[in-house]
Amino acid sequence: MAASIAASAFFPGSPAPASAAPKNGLGERPESLDVRGVAAKPGSSSNALRAGKTRAHAAVPKVNGGGKSAVADGEHETVPSSVPRTFYNQLPDWSMLLAAITTIFLAAEKQWTLLDWKPKRPDMLSDTFGFGRIIHDGFMFRQNFSIRSYEIGADRTASIETLMNHLQETALNHVKTAGLLGDGFGSTPEMSKRNLFWVVSQMQAIVERYPCWGDTVEVDTWVSANGKNGMRRDWHIRDYITGHTILKATSKWVMMNKVTRKLARIPDEVRTEIEPYFFERSAIVDEDNRKLPKLPEDKSTAAANYVRTGLTPRWADLDINQHVNNVKYIAWILESAPISILENHELASIVLDYKRECGRDSVLQSHTTVHTDCNSESGETTLHCEHVLSLESGPTMVKARTMWRPKGTKAQETMVPSSL
Repeated sequence: MAASIAASAFFPGSPAPASAAPKNGLGERPESLDVRGVAAKPGSSSNALRAGKTRAHAAVPKVNGGGKSAVADGEHETVPSSVPRTFYNQLPDWSMLLAAITTIFLAAEKQWTLLDWKPKRPDMLSDTFGFGRIIHDGFMFRQNFSIRSYEIGADRTASIETLMNHLQETALNHVKTAGLLGDGFGSTPEMSKRNLFWVVSQMQAIVERYPCWGDTVEVDTWVSANGKNGMRRDWHIRDYITGHTILKATSKWVMMNKVTRKLARIPDEVRTEIEPYFFERSAIVDEDNRKLPKLPEDKSTAAANYVRTGLTPRWADLDINQHVNNVKYIAWILESAPISILENHELASIVLDYKRECGRDSVLQSHTTVHTDCNSESGETTLHCEHVLSLESGPTMVKARTMWRPKGTKAQETMVPSSL
């Protein structure tokens, strides 16, 4: 059907050709023809034309009760044209041609959608807009992310900050999708009434591999109880295509009052809101519960100490709760790590212990102490670092421990940290 429309646009229909008019004595066609193609007499051509117009006006009814005929504007079309027949005035109507082409494309598109079409890359259909969904009978939330070009580092892989941002994004979207989002940053309606919000107190992440630009990762997250006045949130990040684990993480959260900036107990009304979503499952079975270091007071011969001072938060580092986002602390901690470690090793795991919040006017310093470990099984040298992030005035903000493996090493060879 589409092809016939296109053909009619290129070759517009016309009435059947009339029989050839008789030629004159010189073998030429008569100079005067009427509208029917019949040779007209010289004296009667004008009378025949006027008679044809009169019959046309009489035969066509009036439009909408008007006084003009429907073909009044087109009466000149019946007048034989004296313009010679050339290639240009025989071209088809371009509006008809455009309509035909449009019809062809629409028909082809409809047929294409009816086919059982599958993309070459399965991740092209994976959570295209990244909205996420509730799974596992309502206890777990899943969301996919595509690794963007601006999320990769010098190693052409996603940075640890990128993965930690994915953890935070899924946590907030979990609350939103479950219908528990109040007017705060991850706060439930009952928490918003009492000026309460969640703050992370501890976090541990184990990285098995880092995704590359263009990879799609699948993030699962769920919550459970942590004592009487806390909540626990876990994550599991996998490669969407292969299903291989990328990162496992667990965290502990407590409540803070937005006005007094002090920790608060979980009200019974809030507990009633969140308890139906608790799912007792741990992403990390063997958690690193070892005591984290204090601010080093003296330099030991067995450890190298690195310090970075004058760290200040930018306006963009603050979140809706008017304090520094927890992911920013990781970047500050790694500011004091030696460049030789960053060039030759990759972060295998990190443990964070948050002590106090950081405001807009804070000035911090980052301390890193490097320890060398030898893996007796593989014979490779691995590193672990102890970090302290503190205000320059003295109070500690965050304590941390990081494990590092040589680049190119399989994750399972150095995943279990050696004892201190």
